[in-house]
Amino acid sequence: MPFNGEKQCVGEDQPSDSDSSRFSESMASLSDYECSRQSFTSDSSSKSSSPASTSPPRVVTFDEVMAAARNLSNMTLAHEIAVNENFQLKQDALPENSLAGRVRHVVHQAFWDVLESELNAEPPEYEHAIKLFEEIREVLLSFLTPGGNRLRNQICEVLDTDLIRQQAEHSAVDIQGLANYVISTMGKLCAPVRDDDIRELKATCNIVDVLRQIFHVLDLMKMDMVNFTIRSLRPHLQRQLVDYERTKFQEILEETPSALDQTTEWIKESVHEELLSLSETALTPGAKNSSKPSLSPTLVLNNSYLKLLQWDYQKKELPETLMTDGARLQELTEKLNQLKMIACLSLITSNMVGAMTDGLPELAIRVKKISAVLLEGMNKETFNLKEVLNSIGVQTCVEVNKTLMERGLPALDAEVQANLVGQFSSIEEEDNPIWSLIEKRIQLYMKSLLCLPNPPKCMPAVPGGLTVVQQELEVLGSQYASIVNLNKQVYGPFYANILRKLLFSEEATGKAEASSSTN
Repeated sequence: MPFNGEKQCVGEDQPSDSDSSRFSESMASLSDYECSRQSFTSDSSSKSSSPASTSPPRVVTFDEVMAAARNLSNMTLAHEIAVNENFQLKQDALPENSLAGRVRHVVHQAFWDVLESELNAEPPEYEHAIKLFEEIREVLLSFLTPGGNRLRNQICEVLDTDLIRQQAEHSAVDIQGLANYVISTMGKLCAPVRDDDIRELKATCNIVDVLRQIFHVLDLMKMDMVNFTIRSLRPHLQRQLVDYERTKFQEILEETPSALDQTTEWIKESVHEELLSLSETALTPGAKNSSKPSLSPTLVLNNSYLKLLQWDYQKKELPETLMTDGARLQELTEKLNQLKMIACLSLITSNMVGAMTDGLPELAIRVKKISAVLLEGMNKETFNLKEVLNSIGVQTCVEVNKTLMERGLPALDAEVQANLVGQFSSIEEEDNPIWSLIEKRIQLYMKSLLCLPNPPKCMPAVPGGLTVVQQELEVLGSQYASIVNLNKQVYGPFYANILRKLLFSEEATGKAEASSSTN
């Protein structure tokens, strides 16, 4: 596995300054909403753990770039194994009609045809077959644990290629017998999922087909062994993940000093937005005057995380500290957009025909299912959202009319139906008030999740208008909070250094401006 050579790094203590450690702990627990100002203005941080260092740029060599790439690859793989319970490796399958697939098939077929002709010759030629058994022996031995000496000795004795060659020279070699022994040994070593493959091997009569299938099943067994190793490593990685990722990222940062540029810009954008918001609040009539707006580092960082829920993952590059969770965040954002759309459609339906369908929750469930099916894949560029929304509107009218007729009530008139379909279709328009309202409420709900302790004792209340998607929203919210909380634990010291530079350089600038204006 790519990270096997890095096992000694797991669990090592990460050297960091006391200020960064205090900030990391406050980020992880989210208990100290207003961080100590002294911990940010202190200059005691060490050079090695200061991602926002002001030292002059240096030339990065090719070897350093490759070392950083290896560290990133190992860190990404370890992160994926630890956080994704379903992670497993699979064999690469080339498309059947691809050029590479056809070439591989032709080459493999030619090899087995040659082997068959050699075994059917008079006298038979066994050299290629003996080499195959030599390869099979090495693969079987690789499956054994260090304590499996008895089976190891047996495999080496039966598949002794020197002895087999001597037998071949005297036409006394039993190829079928050797194959049967291999199949029997594979049956002892394989996972239960391969029992059917072993039975098929035993039922195959042609020796060339047997050898061919033996290699196919051995490939499957090797993949099973790799995935078993991954499952065995997962608990260990989960316990050591924070220290391991932080150590690896520090190594990347030492090799590539610009490895936090995107992260710094991501946080800086939130700092500027929060300063602007505080300034506007201060100018509001009746607001209490304050000498200088003061920002909470935790608030700035949480707002940075909230931006990820509206991120354009196709066009905008993610912060470096979130690369390992990029795919998960993108999938989560796409599902969240679908929930927003369903909530909008439900709210419009409730406002327009809720009085007529009051007390019929099954109608809302049917409309929700229809919407969910038709909105599948709505984040793809080829998806025609306006057309789908129109279709959902028409189908909703059908369901509402069906419900009204079952209750002995008149169907919706044409004007109401047209209005309903029109409001559905208008959701995709920019600054649509319904969409803006639902989006704001979902942002508020997600923000409340980030303020809870980790792990949370209970989920926060879902804002009004989101009841129809409450169950799905709580699941996505839990996944989102887990990603954010782990990210804070791993990269807290790096965020602390960036925020120290951004927040208190802004404060120093503000004080200087105030001093000059007074003079």
